[in-house]
Amino acid sequence: MRIRKAVIPAAGFGTRFLPVTKSQPKEMLPVIDKPLIQYCVEEAAQSGIRNIAIIISSGKSSLQDYFRRSSKLEQFLGDKKKQDLLEEVRKISSLAELRYIRQKKALGLGHAILMAEKYIGQEPFAVLLPDNVFDCATPCIKQLIEAYSGLKASVVGLDYVDRNETERHGIIKSKHVSERVFQIEDLIEKPSPDKAFSNLGVFGRYIFEPDIFKAIKKTALDGRGEIQITDAIKLLLQTKPVYGYLLEGVCYDCGDKLGLIEAAVSLALKRPEFSQRLREFLSSLDKKI
Repeated sequence: MRIRKAVIPAAGFGTRFLPVTKSQPKEMLPVIDKPLIQYCVEEAAQSGIRNIAIIISSGKSSLQDYFRRSSKLEQFLGDKKKQDLLEEVRKISSLAELRYIRQKKALGLGHAILMAEKYIGQEPFAVLLPDNVFDCATPCIKQLIEAYSGLKASVVGLDYVDRNETERHGIIKSKHVSERVFQIEDLIEKPSPDKAFSNLGVFGRYIFEPDIFKAIKKTALDGRGEIQITDAIKLLLQTKPVYGYLLEGVCYDCGDKLGLIEAAVSLALKRPEFSQRLREFLSSLDKKI
């Protein structure tokens, strides 16, 4: 079945970026000139997905404002003959058909995904986390869609993790199926290096079959009072196979301050208008520090 819908959870407090996230959603933090949430929406759209549910909480109205058309801004840009910027601004509101669903209580990623159950219905769907920005020749969620078309089972995006960074990721135990496909046997959320099953971590991209909702409803709250999607996937494994797909491309963990900086620098180096001057600046740093 074709993947027609996606869910983007964006209801968290963004505590790792305080104080800036006190008044600005983390998902609106920019990487160069686009907010994190736009990278997700664009990735879904480039993968053929036009219908997207964004899970929000109170204080996230700027997310909705961002994707709405702004007649005043468009008129201003038109009057100033700034056609390139006008087209760029208009494009934002036409990327996809967006639905906003409120998560009233902060009960974790699993619960946020569950908020979209009625919207999704009985069909497979994508989940994209704004914390992860990818630089890929083929959009990451499209890679998972292609994997799903052959496997006909839920698939999660994987990448290799440095052993001393396992506490930042869900880590899988798996059986190698093919070059990039692994059948998941177990998962553990953010383990210490000595408890990690492997160096294969889950990286913010998923294709789920709708039975994930039943698994989420059966998942117990963790020690922080949240429903972890990792725990829900473990329950799903009791009745259905779940696979991991080793993503092709570079992932930037923008849920981390340093990761956000790394993403901005790396992606700016690939843009002609910034590349040369930025390289000169970076090469001069050793003399300045």
